[in-house]
Amino acid sequence: MPQRNDTAIWSGLFRISAESGQTLQAQIRQAIVAAILDRQIAASMPLPSCRILAEKLGVARGTVVLAFQQLVDQGFLVARERRGHFVNPDVLATPAKPHQKAPDQQNEIDWKARRQIAASDMPPPAKHDNWIKSSYPFVYGQFDPALFPTAEWRECNRMALAVLEIRNWASDMVDRDDPLLIEQIQARLLPRRGIFANPDEIIVTLGAQNALYMLASLLMAKGSKVAMEDPGYPDARSIFRLAGADIQAVPVDQQGIVTSSIPSDSGFVFVTPSHHCPTMVPLSAERRQDLLARANRNNQIIIEDGYDSQLLDEAPQQALKSLDRSGRVIYVGSMSKTLAPGLRLGYIVASAGLIAELRALRRFMLRHPPANNQRAVALFLSLGHHEALVRRLSAAFDERRKRLVHAISAFLPEWRSTDSAGGTSLWLEGPRGTDSRGLAEAAASRSVIIEPGDRFFDRSEKPSRFMRLGISSISLQHIEPGIRELATAAGRRPAAA
Repeated sequence: MPQRNDTAIWSGLFRISAESGQTLQAQIRQAIVAAILDRQIAASMPLPSCRILAEKLGVARGTVVLAFQQLVDQGFLVARERRGHFVNPDVLATPAKPHQKAPDQQNEIDWKARRQIAASDMPPPAKHDNWIKSSYPFVYGQFDPALFPTAEWRECNRMALAVLEIRNWASDMVDRDDPLLIEQIQARLLPRRGIFANPDEIIVTLGAQNALYMLASLLMAKGSKVAMEDPGYPDARSIFRLAGADIQAVPVDQQGIVTSSIPSDSGFVFVTPSHHCPTMVPLSAERRQDLLARANRNNQIIIEDGYDSQLLDEAPQQALKSLDRSGRVIYVGSMSKTLAPGLRLGYIVASAGLIAELRALRRFMLRHPPANNQRAVALFLSLGHHEALVRRLSAAFDERRKRLVHAISAFLPEWRSTDSAGGTSLWLEGPRGTDSRGLAEAAASRSVIIEPGDRFFDRSEKPSRFMRLGISSISLQHIEPGIRELATAAGRRPAAA
Protein backbone atom coordinates (compact mmCIF):
# COMPACT_ATOMS: atom_id res chain seq x y z
CA MET A 1 0.00 0.00 0.00
CA PRO A 2 1.34 3.49 -0.81
CA GLN A 3 2.75 5.31 2.17
CA ARG A 4 2.16 8.96 2.97
CA ASN A 5 5.83 9.80 2.36
CA ASP A 6 5.74 8.36 -1.18
CA THR A 7 5.62 11.90 -2.51
CA ALA A 8 5.99 10.91 -6.16
CA ILE A 9 2.40 9.64 -6.31
CA TRP A 10 1.03 13.04 -5.23
CA SER A 11 2.91 15.16 -7.76
CA GLY A 12 0.04 15.20 -10.25
CA LEU A 13 -2.62 16.03 -7.65
CA PHE A 14 -1.27 19.08 -5.84
CA ARG A 15 -0.43 21.90 -8.21
CA ILE A 16 -0.45 25.44 -6.88
CA SER A 17 0.46 28.69 -8.51
CA ALA A 18 1.40 32.05 -7.04
CA GLU A 19 -0.36 33.67 -10.00
CA SER A 20 -3.71 32.11 -9.14
CA GLY A 21 -6.33 34.43 -7.77
CA GLN A 22 -6.87 32.13 -4.77
CA THR A 23 -4.87 31.67 -1.61
CA LEU A 24 -2.40 28.80 -1.28
CA GLN A 25 -4.59 27.19 1.35
CA ALA A 26 -7.65 27.33 -0.93
CA GLN A 27 -5.69 25.83 -3.83
CA ILE A 28 -4.57 22.92 -1.64
CA ARG A 29 -8.13 22.31 -0.48
CA GLN A 30 -9.46 22.43 -4.05
CA ALA A 31 -6.84 19.95 -5.25
CA ILE A 32 -7.62 17.47 -2.46
CA VAL A 33 -11.40 17.76 -2.87
CA ALA A 34 -11.16 17.26 -6.64
CA ALA A 35 -8.96 14.18 -6.16
CA ILE A 36 -11.40 12.72 -3.62
CA LEU A 37 -14.52 13.31 -5.72
CA ASP A 38 -12.81 11.91 -8.83
CA ARG A 39 -11.94 8.75 -6.85
CA GLN A 40 -8.19 9.31 -7.29
CA ILE A 41 -7.42 8.73 -3.60
CA ALA A 42 -8.47 5.45 -2.00
CA ALA A 43 -9.82 5.41 1.56
CA SER A 44 -6.95 3.16 2.62
CA MET A 45 -4.28 5.52 1.32
CA PRO A 46 -2.83 7.98 3.87
CA LEU A 47 -2.26 11.49 2.62
CA PRO A 48 1.24 12.99 2.88
CA SER A 49 2.05 14.45 6.26
CA CYS A 50 1.66 18.20 6.62
CA ARG A 51 5.45 18.62 6.86
CA ILE A 52 6.23 16.57 3.76
CA LEU A 53 3.50 18.20 1.67
CA ALA A 54 4.59 21.68 2.78
CA GLU A 55 8.18 20.92 1.75
CA LYS A 56 7.04 19.56 -1.61
CA LEU A 57 4.83 22.56 -2.38
CA GLY A 58 7.26 25.13 -0.98
CA VAL A 59 4.73 26.59 1.46
CA ALA A 60 4.59 27.04 5.21
CA ARG A 61 3.62 23.95 7.19
CA GLY A 62 0.87 25.95 8.90
CA THR A 63 -0.80 26.56 5.51
CA VAL A 64 -1.17 22.80 4.96
CA VAL A 65 -2.29 22.23 8.58
CA LEU A 66 -5.08 24.78 8.19
CA ALA A 67 -6.14 23.25 4.81
CA PHE A 68 -6.26 19.74 6.30
CA GLN A 69 -8.19 20.94 9.35
CA GLN A 70 -10.85 22.65 7.28
CA LEU A 71 -11.28 19.50 5.14
CA VAL A 72 -11.73 17.48 8.34
CA ASP A 73 -14.38 19.96 9.52
CA GLN A 74 -16.15 19.67 6.15
CA GLY A 75 -16.14 15.86 6.35
CA PHE A 76 -13.81 15.20 3.40
CA LEU A 77 -10.94 13.91 5.58
CA VAL A 78 -10.68 12.02 8.87
CA ALA A 79 -7.71 12.31 11.22
CA ARG A 80 -6.53 9.06 12.79
CA GLU A 81 -4.23 9.28 15.75
CA ARG A 82 -0.59 8.42 14.98
CA ARG A 83 -1.62 7.38 11.44
CA GLY A 84 -2.36 10.65 9.68
CA HIS A 85 -5.16 11.93 7.47
CA PHE A 86 -7.37 9.69 5.30
CA VAL A 87 -10.30 10.17 2.95
CA ASN A 88 -13.62 9.90 4.76
CA PRO A 89 -15.16 6.59 3.55
CA ASP A 90 -18.61 8.18 3.72
CA VAL A 91 -17.63 10.57 0.94
CA LEU A 92 -16.56 7.68 -1.30
CA ALA A 93 -19.88 5.93 -0.62
CA THR A 94 -21.77 8.65 -2.48
CA PRO A 95 -22.03 8.56 -6.30
CA ALA A 96 -19.06 10.10 -8.06
CA LYS A 97 -19.62 13.44 -9.71
CA PRO A 98 -19.16 13.68 -13.49
CA HIS A 99 -15.50 14.20 -14.28
CA GLN A 100 -14.72 17.77 -15.28
CA LYS A 101 -11.98 18.10 -17.86
CA ALA A 102 -9.14 20.44 -17.14
CA PRO A 103 -8.81 23.32 -19.62
CA ASP A 104 -5.82 21.67 -21.30
CA GLN A 105 -7.80 18.45 -21.78
CA GLN A 106 -10.78 19.91 -23.64
CA ASN A 107 -9.35 18.99 -27.04
CA GLU A 108 -8.82 15.26 -26.65
CA ILE A 109 -6.72 13.19 -29.01
CA ASP A 110 -8.81 11.41 -31.65
CA TRP A 111 -7.51 7.92 -30.98
CA LYS A 112 -9.98 6.37 -33.41
CA ALA A 113 -8.41 8.36 -36.24
CA ARG A 114 -4.92 7.24 -35.22
CA ARG A 115 -5.61 3.51 -34.88
CA GLN A 116 -4.20 1.10 -37.44
CA ILE A 117 -6.69 -1.72 -36.82
CA ALA A 118 -10.43 -1.38 -36.28
CA ALA A 119 -10.87 -3.67 -33.28
CA SER A 120 -13.78 -1.71 -31.80
CA ASP A 121 -15.65 -1.91 -35.13
CA MET A 122 -15.77 -5.69 -35.03
CA PRO A 123 -19.00 -7.39 -33.85
CA PRO A 124 -19.15 -7.24 -30.04
CA PRO A 125 -19.14 -10.42 -27.94
CA ALA A 126 -22.31 -11.84 -26.48
CA LYS A 127 -22.90 -9.94 -23.24
CA HIS A 128 -24.02 -12.10 -20.34
CA ASP A 129 -22.47 -10.21 -17.42
CA ASN A 130 -25.10 -11.30 -14.90
CA TRP A 131 -25.78 -14.78 -16.24
CA ILE A 132 -25.05 -16.40 -12.87
CA LYS A 133 -27.93 -14.41 -11.32
CA SER A 134 -30.36 -15.55 -13.98
CA SER A 135 -32.85 -18.30 -13.18
CA TYR A 136 -32.47 -19.94 -16.59
CA PRO A 137 -29.03 -19.21 -18.10
CA PHE A 138 -28.94 -20.97 -21.47
CA VAL A 139 -25.54 -19.38 -22.10
CA TYR A 140 -22.61 -20.93 -23.92
CA GLY A 141 -19.02 -21.05 -22.73
CA GLN A 142 -19.67 -20.60 -19.01
CA PHE A 143 -19.26 -23.15 -16.23
CA ASP A 144 -21.54 -24.68 -13.64
CA PRO A 145 -20.21 -23.95 -10.12
CA ALA A 146 -21.87 -27.17 -8.93
CA LEU A 147 -19.72 -29.22 -11.34
CA PHE A 148 -16.45 -27.35 -10.84
CA PRO A 149 -13.82 -29.58 -9.13
CA THR A 150 -13.12 -27.12 -6.32
CA ALA A 151 -11.32 -29.52 -3.96
CA GLU A 152 -9.13 -31.01 -6.70
CA TRP A 153 -8.24 -27.60 -8.13
CA ARG A 154 -7.31 -26.28 -4.67
CA GLU A 155 -5.13 -29.34 -4.09
CA CYS A 156 -3.19 -28.70 -7.30
CA ASN A 157 -2.75 -25.02 -6.52
CA ARG A 158 -1.48 -25.86 -3.03
CA MET A 159 0.99 -28.30 -4.56
CA ALA A 160 2.12 -25.65 -7.04
CA LEU A 161 2.86 -23.33 -4.11
CA ALA A 162 5.23 -25.77 -2.42
CA VAL A 163 8.77 -24.40 -2.06
CA LEU A 164 10.31 -26.73 -4.62
CA GLU A 165 7.50 -26.15 -7.10
CA ILE A 166 7.85 -22.37 -6.80
CA ARG A 167 11.49 -22.73 -7.82
CA ASN A 168 10.30 -24.51 -10.96
CA TRP A 169 7.90 -21.79 -12.14
CA ALA A 170 8.91 -18.49 -10.52
CA SER A 171 11.74 -17.67 -12.91
CA ASP A 172 11.20 -16.06 -16.31
CA MET A 173 10.89 -18.88 -18.83
CA VAL A 174 11.31 -16.40 -21.71
CA ASP A 175 9.72 -18.31 -24.62
CA ARG A 176 9.40 -21.76 -23.05
CA ASP A 177 6.44 -23.51 -21.42
CA ASP A 178 6.16 -25.71 -18.35
CA PRO A 179 7.66 -29.03 -19.53
CA LEU A 180 5.26 -31.00 -17.30
CA LEU A 181 2.25 -29.31 -18.92
CA ILE A 182 3.58 -29.98 -22.43
CA GLU A 183 4.09 -33.60 -21.42
CA GLN A 184 0.53 -33.88 -20.08
CA ILE A 185 -1.00 -32.27 -23.19
CA GLN A 186 1.04 -34.65 -25.30
CA ALA A 187 0.13 -37.76 -23.29
CA ARG A 188 -3.41 -37.11 -22.00
CA LEU A 189 -5.24 -34.55 -24.14
CA LEU A 190 -4.09 -35.07 -27.72
CA PRO A 191 -4.41 -38.88 -27.98
CA ARG A 192 -8.14 -38.50 -27.26
CA ARG A 193 -8.42 -36.88 -30.70
CA GLY A 194 -5.97 -39.28 -32.34
CA ILE A 195 -3.13 -36.72 -32.34
CA PHE A 196 0.42 -37.75 -31.48
CA ALA A 197 2.95 -34.92 -31.36
CA ASN A 198 6.45 -34.25 -30.15
CA PRO A 199 7.07 -31.64 -27.41
CA ASP A 200 8.54 -29.20 -29.95
CA GLU A 201 5.25 -29.33 -31.86
CA ILE A 202 3.17 -27.90 -28.99
CA ILE A 203 2.90 -24.36 -27.59
CA VAL A 204 0.70 -23.13 -24.74
CA THR A 205 -1.56 -20.12 -25.33
CA LEU A 206 -3.94 -17.92 -23.35
CA GLY A 207 -6.95 -19.76 -24.72
CA ALA A 208 -8.07 -20.52 -28.26
CA GLN A 209 -8.61 -16.87 -29.22
CA ASN A 210 -5.02 -15.99 -28.31
CA ALA A 211 -3.93 -18.95 -30.44
CA LEU A 212 -5.92 -17.70 -33.42
CA TYR A 213 -4.63 -14.15 -32.98
CA MET A 214 -1.02 -15.34 -32.99
CA LEU A 215 -1.61 -17.46 -36.09
CA ALA A 216 -3.27 -14.56 -37.89
CA SER A 217 -0.49 -12.17 -36.89
CA LEU A 218 2.22 -14.54 -38.05
CA LEU A 219 0.70 -15.99 -41.23
CA MET A 220 -1.88 -13.58 -42.63
CA ALA A 221 -1.52 -10.25 -44.34
CA LYS A 222 -3.74 -7.73 -46.09
CA GLY A 223 -5.59 -9.56 -48.84
CA SER A 224 -5.03 -13.09 -47.50
CA LYS A 225 -8.07 -15.20 -48.34
CA VAL A 226 -9.59 -17.27 -45.55
CA ALA A 227 -12.44 -19.68 -46.23
CA MET A 228 -14.74 -20.01 -43.22
CA GLU A 229 -17.93 -21.80 -42.30
CA ASP A 230 -21.06 -19.64 -42.54
CA PRO A 231 -22.57 -19.58 -39.98
CA GLY A 232 -19.32 -19.80 -38.09
CA TYR A 233 -17.20 -18.69 -35.16
CA PRO A 234 -17.63 -14.88 -35.08
CA ASP A 235 -14.52 -14.05 -33.08
CA ALA A 236 -12.29 -16.05 -35.43
CA ARG A 237 -13.81 -14.12 -38.34
CA SER A 238 -13.04 -10.82 -36.61
CA ILE A 239 -9.49 -11.87 -35.70
CA PHE A 240 -8.70 -12.75 -39.31
CA ARG A 241 -10.22 -9.50 -40.56
CA LEU A 242 -8.11 -7.52 -38.11
CA ALA A 243 -5.06 -9.12 -39.74
CA GLY A 244 -6.28 -7.77 -43.10
CA ALA A 245 -7.66 -11.04 -44.44
CA ASP A 246 -10.63 -11.33 -46.78
CA ILE A 247 -13.25 -13.78 -45.51
CA GLN A 248 -14.79 -16.23 -47.98
CA ALA A 249 -18.04 -17.53 -46.53
CA VAL A 250 -18.70 -21.24 -47.17
CA PRO A 251 -22.11 -22.80 -46.46
CA VAL A 252 -22.71 -25.54 -43.91
CA ASP A 253 -25.17 -28.43 -44.05
CA GLN A 254 -25.88 -31.56 -41.99
CA GLN A 255 -22.41 -32.94 -42.82
CA GLY A 256 -20.52 -29.80 -41.86
CA ILE A 257 -18.75 -27.38 -44.18
CA VAL A 258 -19.58 -27.93 -47.85
CA THR A 259 -16.05 -28.65 -49.04
CA SER A 260 -16.98 -28.43 -52.72
CA SER A 261 -17.81 -24.74 -52.14
CA ILE A 262 -14.38 -23.83 -50.72
CA PRO A 263 -12.71 -21.48 -53.25
CA SER A 264 -9.54 -22.95 -54.70
CA ASP A 265 -7.74 -19.60 -54.29
CA SER A 266 -8.19 -19.59 -50.50
CA GLY A 267 -4.86 -19.51 -48.73
CA PHE A 268 -6.41 -20.72 -45.47
CA VAL A 269 -9.43 -22.76 -44.43
CA PHE A 270 -10.74 -22.36 -40.88
CA VAL A 271 -12.98 -25.19 -39.67
CA THR A 272 -14.55 -26.58 -36.50
CA PRO A 273 -14.87 -30.23 -37.55
CA SER A 274 -15.44 -31.95 -34.19
CA HIS A 275 -18.56 -29.92 -33.45
CA HIS A 276 -19.33 -27.14 -35.87
CA CYS A 277 -19.76 -23.69 -34.35
CA PRO A 278 -22.63 -23.06 -33.83
CA THR A 279 -24.77 -25.92 -35.27
CA MET A 280 -22.73 -28.62 -33.46
CA VAL A 281 -22.84 -31.05 -36.43
CA PRO A 282 -19.60 -33.02 -36.90
CA LEU A 283 -17.79 -32.93 -40.23
CA SER A 284 -18.45 -36.22 -41.99
CA ALA A 285 -15.63 -38.65 -42.74
CA GLU A 286 -16.07 -38.14 -46.49
CA ARG A 287 -15.86 -34.36 -46.14
CA ARG A 288 -12.76 -34.66 -43.96
CA GLN A 289 -10.93 -36.62 -46.62
CA ASP A 290 -12.11 -34.24 -49.33
CA LEU A 291 -11.01 -31.19 -47.31
CA LEU A 292 -7.51 -32.63 -46.85
CA ALA A 293 -7.27 -33.60 -50.52
CA ARG A 294 -8.33 -30.13 -51.67
CA ALA A 295 -5.88 -28.48 -49.28
CA ASN A 296 -3.03 -30.56 -50.67
CA ARG A 297 -4.08 -29.85 -54.23
CA ASN A 298 -4.52 -26.11 -53.71
CA ASN A 299 -1.64 -25.63 -51.25
CA GLN A 300 -3.96 -24.42 -48.49
CA ILE A 301 -3.33 -24.22 -44.75
CA ILE A 302 -6.10 -25.66 -42.57
CA ILE A 303 -6.66 -24.13 -39.13
CA GLU A 304 -8.62 -26.69 -37.14
CA ASP A 305 -10.34 -25.43 -34.01
CA GLY A 306 -11.11 -28.34 -31.68
CA TYR A 307 -14.36 -26.63 -30.74
CA ASP A 308 -16.20 -28.55 -28.00
CA SER A 309 -14.03 -31.60 -28.57
CA GLN A 310 -12.81 -32.15 -25.00
CA LEU A 311 -15.89 -34.07 -23.86
CA LEU A 312 -16.53 -37.77 -24.43
CA ASP A 313 -18.56 -38.54 -27.56
CA GLU A 314 -20.39 -41.76 -28.22
CA ALA A 315 -18.59 -42.11 -31.56
CA PRO A 316 -15.73 -39.60 -31.53
CA GLN A 317 -14.23 -38.51 -34.84
CA GLN A 318 -10.51 -38.25 -35.25
CA ALA A 319 -9.18 -34.74 -35.56
CA LEU A 320 -8.14 -33.55 -39.00
CA LYS A 321 -4.66 -33.15 -37.55
CA SER A 322 -4.49 -36.90 -36.91
CA LEU A 323 -5.21 -37.57 -40.60
CA ASP A 324 -2.78 -34.96 -41.89
CA ARG A 325 0.36 -36.32 -43.58
CA SER A 326 1.62 -33.09 -45.12
CA GLY A 327 1.90 -30.89 -42.03
CA ARG A 328 -0.59 -28.33 -43.37
CA VAL A 329 -3.15 -28.75 -40.54
CA ILE A 330 -2.74 -26.51 -37.48
CA TYR A 331 -4.70 -27.72 -34.46
CA VAL A 332 -6.01 -25.27 -31.83
CA GLY A 333 -7.21 -26.68 -28.51
CA SER A 334 -8.55 -25.27 -25.25
CA MET A 335 -9.45 -26.37 -21.73
CA SER A 336 -12.22 -23.78 -21.35
CA LYS A 337 -15.13 -26.19 -21.74
CA THR A 338 -13.82 -28.66 -19.17
CA LEU A 339 -11.72 -27.04 -16.46
CA ALA A 340 -12.74 -23.34 -16.52
CA PRO A 341 -13.14 -20.60 -19.16
CA GLY A 342 -11.63 -18.01 -16.82
CA LEU A 343 -8.35 -19.91 -16.68
CA ARG A 344 -7.64 -18.92 -20.31
CA LEU A 345 -5.45 -21.87 -21.19
CA GLY A 346 -5.14 -23.36 -24.67
CA TYR A 347 -2.54 -24.74 -27.02
CA ILE A 348 -1.49 -25.07 -30.64
CA VAL A 349 -0.21 -28.26 -32.27
CA ALA A 350 1.67 -27.79 -35.54
CA SER A 351 4.93 -28.54 -37.31
CA ALA A 352 8.02 -27.84 -35.22
CA GLY A 353 9.15 -25.03 -37.54
CA LEU A 354 5.88 -23.15 -37.13
CA ILE A 355 5.84 -23.67 -33.36
CA ALA A 356 9.35 -22.20 -33.16
CA GLU A 357 8.12 -19.10 -35.03
CA LEU A 358 5.11 -18.85 -32.74
CA ARG A 359 7.36 -18.98 -29.69
CA ALA A 360 9.44 -16.13 -31.10
CA LEU A 361 6.27 -14.11 -31.74
CA ARG A 362 4.75 -14.90 -28.34
CA ARG A 363 7.90 -13.70 -26.58
CA PHE A 364 7.25 -10.18 -27.87
CA MET A 365 3.54 -10.36 -26.99
CA LEU A 366 3.50 -11.86 -23.48
CA ARG A 367 6.65 -14.03 -23.20
CA HIS A 368 4.63 -17.00 -21.87
CA PRO A 369 1.33 -17.67 -20.06
CA PRO A 370 1.67 -17.45 -16.25
CA ALA A 371 3.90 -20.34 -15.21
CA ASN A 372 2.15 -20.94 -11.88
CA ASN A 373 -1.13 -21.60 -13.72
CA GLN A 374 0.67 -23.86 -16.15
CA ARG A 375 2.11 -25.91 -13.29
CA ALA A 376 -1.24 -26.15 -11.46
CA VAL A 377 -2.96 -27.39 -14.63
CA ALA A 378 -0.12 -29.83 -15.29
CA LEU A 379 -0.58 -31.29 -11.81
CA PHE A 380 -4.36 -31.40 -12.34
CA LEU A 381 -3.82 -33.48 -15.47
CA SER A 382 -1.10 -35.70 -14.03
CA LEU A 383 -3.17 -36.67 -10.99
CA GLY A 384 -6.06 -37.85 -13.17
CA HIS A 385 -8.42 -35.10 -12.01
CA HIS A 386 -9.10 -33.93 -15.55
CA GLU A 387 -10.00 -37.43 -16.77
CA ALA A 388 -12.49 -37.80 -13.93
CA LEU A 389 -13.89 -34.33 -14.59
CA VAL A 390 -14.38 -35.05 -18.31
CA ARG A 391 -16.35 -38.20 -17.51
CA ARG A 392 -18.52 -36.32 -15.00
CA LEU A 393 -19.16 -33.38 -17.32
CA SER A 394 -19.86 -35.61 -20.32
CA ALA A 395 -22.51 -37.55 -18.41
CA ALA A 396 -24.10 -34.39 -17.00
CA PHE A 397 -24.17 -32.54 -20.33
CA ASP A 398 -25.54 -35.57 -22.18
CA GLU A 399 -28.45 -35.72 -19.75
CA ARG A 400 -29.02 -31.97 -20.01
CA ARG A 401 -28.96 -32.04 -23.79
CA LYS A 402 -31.57 -34.82 -23.93
CA ARG A 403 -33.77 -32.92 -21.47
CA LEU A 404 -33.43 -29.75 -23.55
CA VAL A 405 -34.34 -31.53 -26.80
CA HIS A 406 -37.41 -33.02 -25.13
CA ALA A 407 -38.47 -29.64 -23.71
CA ILE A 408 -38.05 -27.93 -27.09
CA SER A 409 -40.20 -30.61 -28.70
CA ALA A 410 -42.90 -30.19 -26.06
CA PHE A 411 -43.06 -26.41 -25.69
CA LEU A 412 -41.52 -25.00 -28.91
CA PRO A 413 -42.43 -27.63 -31.51
CA GLU A 414 -42.20 -25.18 -34.39
CA TRP A 415 -38.49 -24.65 -33.66
CA ARG A 416 -36.15 -27.09 -35.44
CA SER A 417 -33.09 -28.17 -33.48
CA THR A 418 -29.82 -29.69 -34.63
CA ASP A 419 -29.31 -32.46 -32.10
CA SER A 420 -25.79 -33.86 -32.36
CA ALA A 421 -24.21 -36.09 -29.75
CA GLY A 422 -21.69 -34.34 -27.54
CA GLY A 423 -21.04 -30.65 -27.14
CA THR A 424 -22.45 -28.04 -24.81
CA SER A 425 -25.09 -26.23 -26.85
CA LEU A 426 -28.09 -26.65 -29.15
CA TRP A 427 -28.68 -24.69 -32.37
CA LEU A 428 -32.28 -23.80 -33.13
CA GLU A 429 -34.04 -22.49 -36.21
CA GLY A 430 -37.39 -20.80 -35.67
CA PRO A 431 -40.26 -20.27 -38.07
CA ARG A 432 -39.91 -17.63 -40.76
CA GLY A 433 -40.47 -14.14 -39.45
CA THR A 434 -38.99 -14.95 -36.05
CA ASP A 435 -36.79 -12.25 -34.53
CA SER A 436 -34.45 -14.06 -32.14
CA ARG A 437 -32.96 -10.81 -30.88
CA GLY A 438 -36.38 -9.52 -29.93
CA LEU A 439 -37.13 -12.90 -28.38
CA ALA A 440 -33.92 -12.66 -26.33
CA GLU A 441 -35.04 -9.30 -24.91
CA ALA A 442 -38.48 -10.67 -24.05
CA ALA A 443 -36.97 -13.80 -22.50
CA ALA A 444 -34.52 -11.76 -20.40
CA SER A 445 -37.47 -10.09 -18.68
CA ARG A 446 -38.46 -13.59 -17.54
CA SER A 447 -34.91 -14.37 -16.30
CA VAL A 448 -34.17 -16.55 -19.35
CA ILE A 449 -30.91 -15.88 -21.19
CA ILE A 450 -30.52 -17.07 -24.78
CA GLU A 451 -28.08 -16.14 -27.55
CA PRO A 452 -29.49 -14.73 -30.82
CA GLY A 453 -27.96 -16.35 -33.89
CA ASP A 454 -27.34 -13.36 -36.15
CA ARG A 455 -23.78 -12.82 -34.93
CA PHE A 456 -22.67 -16.18 -36.35
CA PHE A 457 -23.41 -15.23 -39.96
CA ASP A 458 -20.92 -13.29 -42.05
CA ARG A 459 -23.69 -11.20 -43.57
CA SER A 460 -26.34 -11.69 -40.93
CA GLU A 461 -29.95 -11.57 -41.89
CA LYS A 462 -32.07 -9.03 -40.00
CA PRO A 463 -33.98 -10.26 -38.15
CA SER A 464 -32.46 -13.70 -37.60
CA ARG A 465 -34.64 -16.68 -36.79
CA PHE A 466 -31.74 -18.66 -35.29
CA MET A 467 -30.60 -18.93 -31.68
CA ARG A 468 -28.13 -20.93 -29.62
CA LEU A 469 -28.93 -22.45 -26.23
CA GLY A 470 -26.02 -23.46 -24.00
CA ILE A 471 -26.28 -26.22 -21.40
CA SER A 472 -22.99 -25.93 -19.52
CA SER A 473 -24.20 -23.51 -16.84
CA ILE A 474 -27.87 -24.42 -16.31
CA SER A 475 -28.86 -27.19 -13.90
CA LEU A 476 -30.91 -30.14 -15.13
CA GLN A 477 -34.01 -29.27 -13.12
CA HIS A 478 -34.14 -25.74 -14.53
CA ILE A 479 -34.11 -26.70 -18.22
CA GLU A 480 -37.80 -27.56 -18.67
CA PRO A 481 -39.10 -24.58 -16.63
CA GLY A 482 -36.72 -22.33 -18.57
CA ILE A 483 -38.05 -23.52 -21.93
CA ARG A 484 -41.62 -23.05 -20.67
CA GLU A 485 -40.75 -19.43 -19.84
CA LEU A 486 -39.07 -19.05 -23.24
CA ALA A 487 -42.20 -20.38 -24.94
CA THR A 488 -44.27 -17.83 -23.04
CA ALA A 489 -41.88 -15.07 -24.13
CA ALA A 490 -42.26 -16.31 -27.71
CA GLY A 491 -46.02 -15.84 -27.44
CA ARG A 492 -47.02 -19.45 -27.00
CA ARG A 493 -49.09 -20.84 -24.14
CA PRO A 494 -47.13 -23.82 -22.78
CA ALA A 495 -48.96 -27.12 -22.82
CA ALA A 496 -49.84 -28.73 -19.51
CA ALA A 497 -47.01 -30.78 -18.08
